[in-house]
Amino acid sequence: MSSEIEVVEDVQPLKQSDGVVANGNGYYGGGNNGVVGGFVDDESLRNDVYTVAAYGDLEKLQRLVEYEGRSLSEPDGLGYYALQWAALNNRTAAAQYIIESLELIVFIIQLGLFGIWFMDSLSLKRLLDQAFNGFTEMHGGDIHAADHNGQTALHWSAVRGAIQVADILLQEGARVHAADIYGYQVTHVATQYGQTAFLYHIVSKWNADPDIPDYSGSSPLHWAAYKGFADCIRLLLFLDADRGRQDKEGCTPLHWAAIKGNLEACTVLVQAGKKEDLMITDNSGLTPAQLASEKNHRQGNARRLLEKRCDGNSRLGRLSKLSLAPVLLFIILVMLVTYTQSVITASNLPKLTAGFGLLAWMGVFLASAGLVMFYRCSSKDPGYIKMNALDPQNMKDSERLLKIEINNPILLAGNWSQLCATCKIVRPLRAKHCSTCDRCVEQFDHHCPWVSNCIGKRNKWDFFLFLVLEVSAMLSTGAVAITRIVTDPLAPSPFFPWINHAFTHHIGAITFLIVDFFLFFGVAALTVVQASQIARNITTNEMANVMRYSYLRSATGRFRNPYDHGCRKNCSDFLINGYNEDVQISEEPAHFEGIGMVQMGRDLNLENGDLETAANRNGHIAINVNSSDANAHHHGHGHSHGHSHSHGHSRGHVHSSQCNHSKPSKPKNESVPLGLGIGLGLGHGRGNGRSVATS
Repeated sequence: MSSEIEVVEDVQPLKQSDGVVANGNGYYGGGNNGVVGGFVDDESLRNDVYTVAAYGDLEKLQRLVEYEGRSLSEPDGLGYYALQWAALNNRTAAAQYIIESLELIVFIIQLGLFGIWFMDSLSLKRLLDQAFNGFTEMHGGDIHAADHNGQTALHWSAVRGAIQVADILLQEGARVHAADIYGYQVTHVATQYGQTAFLYHIVSKWNADPDIPDYSGSSPLHWAAYKGFADCIRLLLFLDADRGRQDKEGCTPLHWAAIKGNLEACTVLVQAGKKEDLMITDNSGLTPAQLASEKNHRQGNARRLLEKRCDGNSRLGRLSKLSLAPVLLFIILVMLVTYTQSVITASNLPKLTAGFGLLAWMGVFLASAGLVMFYRCSSKDPGYIKMNALDPQNMKDSERLLKIEINNPILLAGNWSQLCATCKIVRPLRAKHCSTCDRCVEQFDHHCPWVSNCIGKRNKWDFFLFLVLEVSAMLSTGAVAITRIVTDPLAPSPFFPWINHAFTHHIGAITFLIVDFFLFFGVAALTVVQASQIARNITTNEMANVMRYSYLRSATGRFRNPYDHGCRKNCSDFLINGYNEDVQISEEPAHFEGIGMVQMGRDLNLENGDLETAANRNGHIAINVNSSDANAHHHGHGHSHGHSHSHGHSRGHVHSSQCNHSKPSKPKNESVPLGLGIGLGLGHGRGNGRSVATS
């Protein structure tokens, strides 16, 4: 797969005394990209509009343009514009000034018309053209200006998720569907860098196309799968992106996820897809599972996942899809009949006394009541969440499915894991999509094949009561059966003759006891587990995924159940209401970094370049112009693409590219040098192209 938008050039770290000066005519320091590295923060070195725009120094930018006559319409020595640098680093004030500088002079010219109204039309037109062209040459910035790769400032804003700058650009007329020379639109760039919040915003508010292919046939979903950005995949699938689209190599998104061994990406795609998606072959005739199998030394987990889903005869798959409720019903009825005939009314046993007979028939009553709860649990809605009734295939472009959820606080907070690509809903935090029922279930506990239904918010009370009743029934009937056999007056006293007599004359009761014994321990253990979880207000699914679900961890990373209100309240709420409400206990205030979407409704802070994009798990990079902790300077902004593909599957997919396609590491808390350029986290410099074998 071709490289994404950009490759960053690595240069040797510079000493603090080594000045790296960016200007419009040439760059010192290994091809400077117009931005001062992390060690260089001397304001005196900001002598050109590119560096100043990247830093967001609005006051100095105005001085350079208005008093020193610096041009904003000319590219720097590498072909990049000041507006692009401002967009990359989310410098809203600088971007606004660059865009409005042209509008300002037009307004001034219009005012001057009052003084030259008497001029003939030809002279007036000549004067206006001269004034307009002169200002554009000297000052003006063009939002449509593209570099040598055809990328505009809007492309660059997508790299670090600069939502505020993107809004400014689009409000001023930037083309959301503009593509570079490789066919990359802004949605491609956003997915290449895992900017889910930016993608959400640009699609929901500006109608960007989330499923457009580039010139190699790769859609944003292909790129998200290849890079392993599971949140982007969830959002794109929610938008009904084509899972089965094949690029020029015949690869679907699942192929690329399998090639790279991105387990979470494979999981999301497989769960949202159908078995037919697993059977699609690329140009070499290989399925995603076969590609992953070729790389089992590195992608064993992904391979096992794909092979398991391809193999419909797997033990777990068969068991989960079996409807064992009739089997369980048959077992309970047979046990009841055996107990009644062989224990209570057996002719070779003494007649029951009134008190003991009441206890004996109590077991039958408990088991029968358990059957009622069994029926309710099997037939009741477990808490299915209503699926989105809209058909995205029949919707107009202006009525995208995402517009339904444009103001959803869950999405505004960046909780992308709550998107269900199958049901097309934003599900509650504790809900989960059941692959067997193919529905999202509120407070999903588990899918029980023995009741042929999910256990969730609406039927967990019935399920637990069914367990309690059946355990009580097995306990009482077992005790009655043992008592009846032991107290048989016709049985001999010695042990072995007594055993022989019991198996000879009471075979029905002995058989009942053996089956009752084994069933009791299994059901009793399940009952204890369920009771323990109810007392703590936690589900089986949450217990199994305690290390995966972030809401079950405190700010320090330790396990913390925010729904545990204490044993007494948890139990009382469950017994009275039949379920527990999803009311979280507040924790000590912790500092959480924003993701950009939270700032959508706020007024833009147009101070002199102080706006920062916070680092978070979606890849947003914190910009700190005073960074002194960086150990290396990344300079250069060359957009280098390798498009030659060697698709020989004997050695795996080989990509001739000038970048490392490995997933960028997550941002750390340490400061990041300003203006690393598009391609942050990629460690190969321009001119060092090599084949990157992923096998």
